[in-house]
Parts: sequence; C-alpha cells; structure tokens
Amino acid sequence: MPRAKRSKQYRKLMEQFSMSFGFREPYQVLVDADFIAESNKCKMDLMRRLEDTLHGQVKPLITQCSMRHLYGRKSEPGVEAAIEQAKNHFERRRCGHHPDEYPEPLSALECIHSVVDPKENGVNKHRYVCAINDEALRASLRQVAGTPLIFIRRSVMIMEPMATVSAKIRSKDERSKFRAELKTASGKRKRDDEEDEENDNKQTSGPTKAGQPEKKKTNKGYGRKEPNPLSVKKKKAKTSSNEQQAKSPKVKEVTATEAPQTEETEAPKRKRRRKHKGGRLSTNDETAVVSNDASAEAQTVGTED
Repeated sequence: MPRAKRSKQYRKLMEQFSMSFGFREPYQVLVDADFIAESNKCKMDLMRRLEDTLHGQVKPLITQCSMRHLYGRKSEPGVEAAIEQAKNHFERRRCGHHPDEYPEPLSALECIHSVVDPKENGVNKHRYVCAINDEALRASLRQVAGTPLIFIRRSVMIMEPMATVSAKIRSKDERSKFRAELKTASGKRKRDDEEDEENDNKQTSGPTKAGQPEKKKTNKGYGRKEPNPLSVKKKKAKTSSNEQQAKSPKVKEVTATEAPQTEETEAPKRKRRRKHKGGRLSTNDETAVVSNDASAEAQTVGTED
C-alpha cells in the first residue's frame, strides 16, 4: 500500500476515534519496553513518526514496570539509548506496582492492561493510544473499546484498524444519534401544527369583515408538483379528413362571393386635369375654340342671306 494512502486511512481512523470516543490532542501514547527498544534498533525518530501516524501532537508515556524491563535488558545492544530516551523524553505513568510490593516487575500484559482498563469493564477511560509490540497484549487490548493500537514491523510503524468491539459501539452511537434527530424533527413538526391550530382558533373567534367568515388556512400537500401551465404547449384538437373536406368548399364559395363585391365597390378613380397658369390651352380646349368659331361664322352667313 502506498504511503500516502496509508496515511489518509490513519487520519480518518483517528477522526473516528475522536468523534466516537472523545480523543483529543495531545494524544497520550502508552509505550511498552519492546516498542521503544525496536524503534531504537531501527534508528527511528520515534516522536516524529508517532506524530505522523496519529496526525497530531503526541504525549508519550511509559509505566514503571516497562522501565524496569528496560533496565533488565541493559546488556542488549541499543537498549541503553532507549533507556536514556525514556528517561528524558517520556513521562512516567504510575502503574501502582511498587518495587517493594513487587520485587519482580509485572509482565507488560498485566501492567499495561491494568492501566488502560483499571476497573476491567472494557472501557479505555483515560483514552490511551497503545504503542505495543507484544502480540498477546494487543489481542487482549482489542477487547477494550476505544483503544487505538500501534506496532512496528520491519522498521515501519503500523496502526491497526478499529477493533470489532469499538466498531460496534461506534455504529450503535451513530444509530442512536440518528434516531434522536428524527425524534426532535418530528417533535418540532407537532409543535408547529399545534401553533397553526391555535392561530386558526384565534382568527375564527375574532371579528370578521363585513360579516364574512374568514377562510381557514389549509396545509399545503407535499408531493409531486404539476408543471407550470404557462410553459406547457397547448394540445391541438385533431380534425377528421371528412370535416376538412367539408370546410374546404365553403372557403372557396366565400372567396367567390366576396370577389364581385370587391369589384363593385371599387370604382375607377377620376383623373385629375392639370391647369396651366399661362394662356396656352390644351389640345382639347383648342378644338373646342375652333368649333365655336366655325359655328359663329355659319350664323353670320345665314343672316346675310
């Protein structure tokens, strides 16, 4: 799996732990002796790698029994550097297993399990992130709800996915929250309906205008909405072929009857004669003058005879 993809999964996993179990920064990381010895053996910058894995600030812790285990392995190579790192950079977590009462340190399974789940009720009360290389201890801590687990394998820091116990509690919480939201939403609707009824009663009891009873408010029906009638194209009425044939001769008759009326009504326009300002006459006027002169001469000849 690519490194970026794995980092994204770890970030989402820590977001789930923070939302469901209340984890906050700085994360309290409880480390055992095997984990810190393995990190020094691989020459790993433990603080930076923990912060990169958990995507947040880190507060490392180590128990008194784990420190005693480290002192017991002092002869092994690389353990002295782990002891110095634990003494200088890690906060000591009191587990209650004092050397006077317990001359031999308790195993990591007994010590760390008692710190994470002191009342043995399957709850990680103090919200510890457990960085542990012991497989038996990791198997026992998977039964404690809300416990992120980290281990080192082949110089790679790996974060386990959420255990089944934690996943069941998370899904149960989500379902309860969803049901609570549904209940509150339904309660709000009932309250709104009651307020509407009260307003209707007040309006009916009050005075009316001009003796007309006021209309009651009707609740809108929620469902499929009809399309806007203005945006819908109107359907055309289908006409049969016989009706079309019956209509066509009527149209022709109407046009034929209308034609003579238009001819009668339209009379030819009278042409306008042009009048000249000078003494020049038109050809028609000249002919009229010549005819008048001829008639006058004929009358004079008749009188002389």
